[in-house]
Amino acid sequence: MKLTRYPGNPVLAPIAAHEWESRTVFNCGVAYDNGAVILIYRAQGIGANVSRLGFAVSADGVHFSRLDRPVFEPADLTEVWGVEDPRITRIDDAYYMLYTAWSPLGIQVAMASTTNFFTWQRHGVVLPGPDNKDAALFPEKIGGRYVMFHRIPPDIWLAYSDDLVHWGDYRRIMQPRPGNWDSLKIGAGGPPLKTEHGWLCIYHGVSPDRVYRLGVALLDLDDPSRVIHWPTETILEPEEAWELEGDVPNVVFTCGAAEIDGLYFVYYGGADRVIGVATADKDTLLDFARHG
Repeated sequence: MKLTRYPGNPVLAPIAAHEWESRTVFNCGVAYDNGAVILIYRAQGIGANVSRLGFAVSADGVHFSRLDRPVFEPADLTEVWGVEDPRITRIDDAYYMLYTAWSPLGIQVAMASTTNFFTWQRHGVVLPGPDNKDAALFPEKIGGRYVMFHRIPPDIWLAYSDDLVHWGDYRRIMQPRPGNWDSLKIGAGGPPLKTEHGWLCIYHGVSPDRVYRLGVALLDLDDPSRVIHWPTETILEPEEAWELEGDVPNVVFTCGAAEIDGLYFVYYGGADRVIGVATADKDTLLDFARHG
C-alpha cells in the first residue's frame, strides 16, 4: 500500500439520532481553508436512498466536528433522488462543487458554488446524462479554459469550458486496462493535485468482481489530456472490516484530498457507509506515480 491508514479510522460514521445520516456517511469533497480541513460528505437515512450533504470540520485532519443538519439537499426535479459524491475546488475566492444529480432524468453532473459552505449558489446541470458522473474541476485554467474530469462509462474523460457553465470538447483520456485491477471501469477521485511533475490524479478502479481500489496517474501540466505516467499497482484497496462490509462491500472510494505540511490526506468512503483517511508523503507518492 502506498497510503497509510489513520489508526483511528473511521473518522466519520452514521449518527442514529440524525435521521438524515443514520444509515450511511461516505464519499466527501475536501477543502483546506485557513488551516482547517472541511468535508462536505454524502449521507443517507435508514430506509431511504435519497442522499444529502453534510458539513464537518477539523483542525488536525482526523478529529471532526459536524452539524446536525444537512447543508445541501435535493432542490428540483433534476436531483429529486439525491445529491451525491461532491468534489470541491477552490477557484479565486469561491469554492465550486461538482456533484452527481440523480433523478428519473438520469445521472447527471451539476454544479454549485459557495464562499462559506452553508449558503450555495446553484448553477444547474452542467453535463447531461443519461449516465455521467465522477466530475471534478481543475483548480486553474489551462490554455485559457477551465477543465473538468468526468466519466462516461467506463472511461475517464475531460471537458472544457470558457465560463464554468457551458462545457464541451469532450476528450477520453483513460480507459480500463484489461487484466488489471481496474479492468471493469474507472473514474476520477477528487480534483487533481498540481505538482512540478504533472497533475496528480487519484482515481478509483473497479475489477470484474466489483472491488473498488485506488490508483494514481500523472497528467501533463500544459495538456492534461496527455497521460504521462500510469502505474499498474494500487495505492489503497479494501482490507479493514469497515471497508469490506457495509452498504456496498469491498469499496474504497475517494472524492478529495488535502495537502498539509508535505503530506497528502486522502479521504475516502469505506464500503459506502463510513469515512476514513489515509496519508502519504507527497514526494514518496509522486515518486511512485512517476516510476511505479
